[in-house]
Amino acid sequence: MYQDLYKINNTSNLDQHSCFHNENTYPNFQKDLKKFKFHITELVDNKASATFYKFGDGDYRFLNKQSIGSASPGKRALSKSYNEIDHDQFMIGAQKCDYYTCEIYPENRNMFHEVINNEIDYPAEYGYGLVANKWFFENFKGRIGLLGASEKLNIIKELLQYKEYQDYLGLESFTDYIHFPQKYAADDIELVEQFIGDQLKNSTADIFLLGIGHAKSGVLHTFKKHKPAVYLDVGAGIDMLAGCINTKRPFAGNWKNFRLSNYDYSQIDYLNYNRGNEKYL
Repeated sequence: MYQDLYKINNTSNLDQHSCFHNENTYPNFQKDLKKFKFHITELVDNKASATFYKFGDGDYRFLNKQSIGSASPGKRALSKSYNEIDHDQFMIGAQKCDYYTCEIYPENRNMFHEVINNEIDYPAEYGYGLVANKWFFENFKGRIGLLGASEKLNIIKELLQYKEYQDYLGLESFTDYIHFPQKYAADDIELVEQFIGDQLKNSTADIFLLGIGHAKSGVLHTFKKHKPAVYLDVGAGIDMLAGCINTKRPFAGNWKNFRLSNYDYSQIDYLNYNRGNEKYL
């Protein structure tokens, strides 16, 4: 039975992982959720700089050079082989963020401690849930930007031309849209940092929600030097905003996937999209 302990207001979690059925998995889930919300609010209100790295099983495989799933060369982060890049800069960079989130799956937490020499600060589920219930947009309207794949950011901007989507999110637009390569960003991470840095220098947001894949290990920690802000990795939360989230992902069960009629979605790199809860505009 799904434990009430793991509920986040105004969301539905269809994730069937057994950890959500065991109150001993993460007994402080609600207490730490309040702490997380207070922490993020305090950082943003003080215009602080901080990076939040969200760890997942794909990051474990990427950091271990395992050619599985999204960590496989030619799939998403890399077009080259691991031997053709300076992989050490990703291992080193992954240790340099200020805060770390990880899903409460016990196996993922074990993976984290194998490759990251820091503590887990918060469950990654908080990022998903607070996108899904629009808490971020309600609390940081006019101060919040996005950093993610160009193809998805373009869709989000198009969707926000419609009042129905504005009403759904509770805002008319994001302050900034910082474009990141959808694929193969890890091929040349220095070039990607320069590309992002040039955009950040002209940005105004106090907090950025981001989803940039495995390349984050080499570049996320550098963002603060280009623009003081809170950089919060919400991973698939960007897919929610772009209307392409698999509704069986954590806390995405009642998210409405707004879609554009007459739009060419062929260039979108989907993450197991199941076409659930679609609403066409």
